[in-house]
Amino acid sequence: MSDLRDDVKAFAQFLRSERGLADNTQTAYARDLQRYAAWAELGGVANYLLPTLRELANYVAYLREEVRLAPPSVARHLVALKVFYRFLKLEERTTQTAAELLASPLLWERVPQVLDAAGVNRLLEAPTSADRLYWRDRALLETLYATGCRVSEVAGLRLDDLHLDAGFCRCIGKGNKQRVVPLGKHAVASVRAYLEKQRPGLTRTAPESPWVFVSRAGKPLSRVAIWSLVKKYAKRANLPSKISPHALRHSFATHLLSGGADLRAVQEMLGHASIRTTQRYTHVDRERLRAIHRQFHPRGAALPRPPASGTDQPRPE
Repeated sequence: MSDLRDDVKAFAQFLRSERGLADNTQTAYARDLQRYAAWAELGGVANYLLPTLRELANYVAYLREEVRLAPPSVARHLVALKVFYRFLKLEERTTQTAAELLASPLLWERVPQVLDAAGVNRLLEAPTSADRLYWRDRALLETLYATGCRVSEVAGLRLDDLHLDAGFCRCIGKGNKQRVVPLGKHAVASVRAYLEKQRPGLTRTAPESPWVFVSRAGKPLSRVAIWSLVKKYAKRANLPSKISPHALRHSFATHLLSGGADLRAVQEMLGHASIRTTQRYTHVDRERLRAIHRQFHPRGAALPRPPASGTDQPRPE
């Protein structure tokens, strides 16, 4: 099905030139559709321009049962598929609407990993003065937790995005949308110390570098490098192996809501397009309360878990 591969390439070009999606989203959509094309070429669909609902349902089953993707990943594949077929309709390549009838899987089969306050403190204090890049790493961890930003947003922070005297920073999120996120006093102090004591030495060969967090060579830290650093310090702090930069984002949101923060305010700080996505954190907090009840209440062990509802599921982030 060379025509399908060609249409996938045209779709990728459409995303780049006309939709203004974030680079990471474009890459994910292209990768997901390459998987769909490979499956279709093996006989998954008789005609990709006119797929039946049964054929597409078989693709969903393939993702879940053979590729063994987690529900959020399956949901993202379905979003890519729906946008792809909307593009084909726009190009008058098809009139098919079967993809629109696909329902996303329940996303709450996997609850986000959240650290308690003590766990966050252990992670933030894991870098020590013995570490070569102590000031940078401490400032990086403090920024991730203080802002709840995505890894790509922290990696993309520029010096002119920082407004430390006012206690906030500007983030460029998905779809190049800008938002202002407060920085707490601990993050402000850590970032100031890093900018004064370490960053000038790291950017000796590139003094005009606009990036806040840089490598030993003065280049901007990549998402992979930040991920590795969080893993390194999580291990040192004896935290679960699943802890990643996104766990700090989840913890940021959950701790705010637990403390009584308004859901809409948290949505704005996280940069969520839909408040349904932010509501996942109220679910996490309810699960935490139920776990405490089961553990400490004399009859808590008999408390049944409520069935997952399919009526108010968050969209994949």
